[in-house]
Amino acid sequence: MIRSISAAILALSLAGAALADVTATATMSDTTFLNLSTGSTNINGADIGWRASTGIFYQTNAKGFNVGSIGSTAYAALTQATLSQFLAGANVTPIPPSSLAVGDVFVVQGNSGNVTKAMVTASSSSISFQYTTYGASGSGGGGAPTITNVQNNSSTIPDGFSNSGVSPSSLIVIHGSNMADPNAPLVLWDVTNKALQTTQNGATINVIVNGTTVHPGIYYTSPAQIAAVLPANTPVGIGTISVTYSGQTSATTPIKVVASAFGINNYSGNTAVAQDSTSSTGALYTPTNSAKPGGFATVWGTGLGKNPDSTTDTTYTTSVSTINTQTDIYVGGVKATDVRFVGASVYPGVQIVVFAIPPGVPNGCFVPVVIVTGGNVVSNFPTLPIMNAGGVCSDSLFGINGTQISTLTGQSTVKSGSVFVGQLVGPGPGAVGANITTNFASANFSSVTGASYSSSGGAASIGSCIVTQVFSSGGALPTVTGLDAGSVNLTGPAGTYPLQTTTGVKGSYFAALPGDAIPANGGAFTFKWTGGADVGASSATVNLPTLLTWTNQPAAASIDRTQGLTVTWTGGASGSYVIIAGNSSTNGASGSYTCFAPQSALTFTVPSYVTLVLPAGNGTTTVENLASYTAFSAPGLDSGLGFGFTGTTIASSYK
Repeated sequence: MIRSISAAILALSLAGAALADVTATATMSDTTFLNLSTGSTNINGADIGWRASTGIFYQTNAKGFNVGSIGSTAYAALTQATLSQFLAGANVTPIPPSSLAVGDVFVVQGNSGNVTKAMVTASSSSISFQYTTYGASGSGGGGAPTITNVQNNSSTIPDGFSNSGVSPSSLIVIHGSNMADPNAPLVLWDVTNKALQTTQNGATINVIVNGTTVHPGIYYTSPAQIAAVLPANTPVGIGTISVTYSGQTSATTPIKVVASAFGINNYSGNTAVAQDSTSSTGALYTPTNSAKPGGFATVWGTGLGKNPDSTTDTTYTTSVSTINTQTDIYVGGVKATDVRFVGASVYPGVQIVVFAIPPGVPNGCFVPVVIVTGGNVVSNFPTLPIMNAGGVCSDSLFGINGTQISTLTGQSTVKSGSVFVGQLVGPGPGAVGANITTNFASANFSSVTGASYSSSGGAASIGSCIVTQVFSSGGALPTVTGLDAGSVNLTGPAGTYPLQTTTGVKGSYFAALPGDAIPANGGAFTFKWTGGADVGASSATVNLPTLLTWTNQPAAASIDRTQGLTVTWTGGASGSYVIIAGNSSTNGASGSYTCFAPQSALTFTVPSYVTLVLPAGNGTTTVENLASYTAFSAPGLDSGLGFGFTGTTIASSYK
């Protein structure tokens, strides 16, 4: 079941250095130049040039590699670590126009040492491409190194949660500043010896736990981020970590070492890195290559715990090794019973779990995969596309399929719109034991650049749950720009209501609706916008279902996080869906979950592994009746989604 894999899978295991990445598009006419870090078209400092007769050529010390056509999904999955492997074969030979057709990919190491991935979007006498340059302005800034946080490389779950911490033999990621030479080329490892070194680009890591000092082997460095493998002999406990660079050592930062805390690798927003281990190809599961119940999957990640073969913490091996950690796997809430392998891969710190997708798993594009180690330590919640017949996924709840997801994933900028109308019953501000009913409508239009498109949006396919744990990763944020759609009106069964532009926020519209705007039996509501500078005139109709009755509200008033939560209801619209959502916070840590169930089930149990990862504290529980999401289109948008809901919220204590 376990097959050899390409270095690209290893690269998906490593979080690329995220400080000041630049994502943009460019069009180069004949005999023009481009600096891929700054966007300057001046010949001085340029990394590449373009001639219609020659193709892409390199300036000064820049060099590159022609990857060829790999598809938009694979392009989106390329990380900084991946690029270093391609650049091992980089040279200064120009890439001819014949090798730069639409969809072709090339990578460049620029004069500043930064690495760039690019995919051609148009090619003739000129060339157009989208590109991402990693660490484009990561100059390091000088001064002593600083550490912001230390996390599991795959899950990046922050401190303050029951499933945080890093384990021996696992990949860790250190965020901070001034931690390494900003101008040194990215080095994944010692290519000749296939081994990790404890010093790279001038950086060394020092970890002390319970009197034991270890120096992790390093995969890559940047001023803002270092990835390394915590040695197997690191004791469990609270210790300290520091980074030394250029003769200066950072202040020590706490590091929490636990026996196990598995993190699942993910890409393109929140898709789990998992291979088809049934077929001979070992292909990556993608929205157009869904997993099938009964088929075997190899899920990649880190954090299973101490590897008995400690040599694999720094050295590539030719065989895998078992790690004896209790491991339970849940796919869409269904436990996997056929687990074939749990242990270390051939790459240092990178671990795998091989299992059969269990029967009865929900079908959809966003089916969560969760791995629980040691009986109660829960992983992150990435998703997999799963269909009984495999192939292109289709998600009935969100009205989207794998082809659409792949198309949007390949875009560096996605322009989208969302509209919704809702009714929520819950405690009023300052009210004690008193509920109020709030009716409202909203429309939002925006352009997002600099982040992989993730159509799941923190949601899960029907019959499953997703969890969000709030943290700051230390990486660059995407650029979000509001889009002008003109004026927006909502027409429902009881009248027409104008939505007002949110003060100072372009592209955001909102209306508080009167009490009689939403009938008890719901109805159809149509949003219409006149069109503006960015979005053309169009409309979208959403259906608001009949308010269902949440029949066991008292059960959610005080929740034992180790036991989960069962919710029951009556009524609601036939063919609609029920959302069960909860949240809690304490001491700066905030967690939330969202589960989706068919209305016809009349009951749903939130699994204990979901509630367990929320912090003990006060929060809320909400039960909503949701009609099917409605896709819409408008000039200037890549995608649009509308929905309507009615729901009830109560205060909850999570214990």
